[in-house]
Amino acid sequence: MPKNARYPIPARLHRVEQEIQRSRFITTVAPAPTVEEAKAFIARVREEFPDANHNCWAYVVGPPGSTGMAGMSDDGEPHGTAGRPMLTALLHGTVGDVAVVVTRYFGGTLLGKGGLVRAYTSCVLQGLEQLPTTERVSKARLSVEIEYASVDGFRRMLPAHEAEVVSEEYAATVSYQLLLPVTHLESFQKALLDLTNGQALLEVLDPGE
Repeated sequence: MPKNARYPIPARLHRVEQEIQRSRFITTVAPAPTVEEAKAFIARVREEFPDANHNCWAYVVGPPGSTGMAGMSDDGEPHGTAGRPMLTALLHGTVGDVAVVVTRYFGGTLLGKGGLVRAYTSCVLQGLEQLPTTERVSKARLSVEIEYASVDGFRRMLPAHEAEVVSEEYAATVSYQLLLPVTHLESFQKALLDLTNGQALLEVLDPGE
């Protein structure tokens, strides 16, 4: 079973704002299921705040803490004071497939490198704190073929495994295509074989991620 078959992701775009030593920080968090969508979101925020001093960003595509598809930018702030702490905050969070842009309007008071790191970290933590989330569920696609005598029992067992019927076809036997969470795949296969005394034909068309 994949280790990260289910994990929290942002449910929608979420924005918070705070003032730190007279600078205005606007934090925007959004779902980022792909690198392309993360970059498109960053571009939209930059267009929304073209007059800001900085639009620093970071994203993590994939499960919480995964670094395989991650990115960051200081966007003109001193090297390592914005993008890196923002990404670190994301990687230590519990949310995956997430992108964040922190927009800064400079208020005239220099924060220093340590102050900037604390400010940008604080912004991301604040953005994640009340972020509405939903669950990303990795699903497998199956082909199942059963006898007519097993259809009623088969349909009764679907909800317990969160299985969704994509298509069904009636011929000499009944054929189904199903989607179900990969976390239920093993238990579903066992239940199906128990139900049909080992007579069902099951093929995993797509094992999910």
